[in-house]
Amino acid sequence: MDILITHGRLARTRSLHLRPLQLWLMLGALLLALLLLSGTVYHFVFLKAVREGWPVVSQIVGPVIGRDAVDRERYLRENVEAMALQLGELQAKLLKIEAVGERVSGLAGLKNEELRALDEAGRAASQASPSASGPGGGPFVPAPSGGGAARLEQLMQQIDLEADRQSDLLVLAESRLLSRRLEQMLVPSIRPVEVAIGSGFGFRIDPFNGRTALHTGLDFAAPVGTPIRAAAGGRVIEAQHDGAYGLALKIDHGQGLVTRYAHSSEILVRPGELVRRGQTVARVGSTGRSTGPHLHFEVLLEGVQQDPARFLALGERLDADLPPRPGEALPGPGSFAKGR
Repeated sequence: MDILITHGRLARTRSLHLRPLQLWLMLGALLLALLLLSGTVYHFVFLKAVREGWPVVSQIVGPVIGRDAVDRERYLRENVEAMALQLGELQAKLLKIEAVGERVSGLAGLKNEELRALDEAGRAASQASPSASGPGGGPFVPAPSGGGAARLEQLMQQIDLEADRQSDLLVLAESRLLSRRLEQMLVPSIRPVEVAIGSGFGFRIDPFNGRTALHTGLDFAAPVGTPIRAAAGGRVIEAQHDGAYGLALKIDHGQGLVTRYAHSSEILVRPGELVRRGQTVARVGSTGRSTGPHLHFEVLLEGVQQDPARFLALGERLDADLPPRPGEALPGPGSFAKGR
């Protein structure tokens, strides 16, 4: 493409030759400049004219700008309504979590005082927040279009506070359940030998002299060498021959609870050693005052023999890994009589 440039002051005509690529580049640059100019005029002239109410320009471009604003407002309102529905669903889920938390707290044995302390802490946090009106809950009622964003923000803060409260409640319940399970692990609650119980706790005819005498434990008849398990975790305090008990082992479980495993053929642990629940600590024998191979198992509370069957009754539920029922007390120093 050739462009001829002439002027009265010029002695001759100038010729400018443009290639097609150069021509397209110039047209593209011109179009870009026009777009930038129109955008600048729109934002800095038309919008300002509509906002400030310029006499002529605002009347010309006002309808166009107004339609654009209406479209934006409708788009925002639709999104706010969708968010409101989602918040309603979240509130419904939070109510379900709250119901589960109450059941778990009951299983954990949480007292009403502890729950009230959590409620007071949540209420204090709600009062400290300028836009929160209190704990969340109840059916969701969509807010009107006016002030919808502010209402959604308020509901989100309420849900956040309630979620924090439920999280604290579940953490507290988990801690209490673990604590109670630890207590169970330290209470003799599993059979030391997996066989049926022979002679139980109480009065019986003595096999040696035929007279009535108190049998202070449980007998588990089993072949010599059968493994004997620790009925609970604890520390070994004795592992030696003990008169009529023969080769006997004693484990201290704390809080005055001690278990004795008598008539053993072999002891596999030493005094001072820590043992876990279910660990093999000895083997069945017939040492001491015994009529045949068996384990004589005793539970002592502050030195006084108790009925081991009352402790072993907890074993089935503990092995099934189920928490205690609400209001059920675990056996401890105050749960059994201190007498023969």
